[in-house]
Amino acid sequence: MAKKKIAVIGVGKIAQDQHLPVIDQSDDFEVAATVSGRGVAHGDKPVFRTAAELYTGMPEVKLVSICTPPGVRHALVREALDAGMDVMMEKPPTTTISELDDLVAYARAKERVLFQTWHSQYNAAVDKARDMLAADGVKSVRIDWRENVRKWHPGQDWVWEPGGFGVCDPGINALSIFTKIMPFPVFVQSAELSFPANRQTPVDAQIVFKSGQIHQPQMSAGFNWLEEDGEVWTIKVETVRGDRLSLEKGGRVLKVNGDVAVEAPSEEYERIYDRFAVLLENRESEVLDAPLRLTADAFLLGARNNAAPFEW
Repeated sequence: MAKKKIAVIGVGKIAQDQHLPVIDQSDDFEVAATVSGRGVAHGDKPVFRTAAELYTGMPEVKLVSICTPPGVRHALVREALDAGMDVMMEKPPTTTISELDDLVAYARAKERVLFQTWHSQYNAAVDKARDMLAADGVKSVRIDWRENVRKWHPGQDWVWEPGGFGVCDPGINALSIFTKIMPFPVFVQSAELSFPANRQTPVDAQIVFKSGQIHQPQMSAGFNWLEEDGEVWTIKVETVRGDRLSLEKGGRVLKVNGDVAVEAPSEEYERIYDRFAVLLENRESEVLDAPLRLTADAFLLGARNNAAPFEW
């Protein structure tokens, strides 16, 4: 079967590190072109400065993967849907819930496939944890998500601007796992957000969650963007049954009572393209909004703390 031609819009760090190499190895897709305002090409593939140039210059391409910052995503997805594209979106999907709701409705009206990716959900360890919690119940959850912004977003000032999410850009990955594994809906009870004096988005977030359960589990998260000793991407859960689960390395490893139960290589992006292929075959969209809604609620409820200025 011939591979489907897909264009990548936005050729920043995540596209170059993940999307483009994964597509090159895919059995389902091949890179047809890139769209980059900076003129970043992929090998000998055509590069266009704007999406409009792609749509007129290569009408045979009907799929796009949009990897830009979220601030321009809404307009780009609408433009793609108008051009008859099926669309994959990087996370976070949009800067507001209203924009995401609009894209879901617009894709439905246009009868196009819209896939919102949450790459951290696509790990066997995450699936195993979800199944265990469904059977054993939840007594407590603690999320610790710490990394170095200078490593993962070097010089990218947009992450510090309104709509850039700040530390909640990586933190939303934790929330995507959290909302997938929990056997009941969760809500933000309170939050404290620390903003550098010279920036518009938080460098640290501490969040307390609640549920509608009669017996309230203790649930909290801590996100920080100044971690100097590698990455800490861990979700620890104590079940009602008494087991201790630890999802580590961003969801790739599951330990149960200290013993490794599942450990898999990092294939998150391979899995989202596999999923996109299935959705295209079935002509179905998939847009899960719970991680974005929890993030928005943390900003709505968050008490503001002032932190030291941040410089690159």
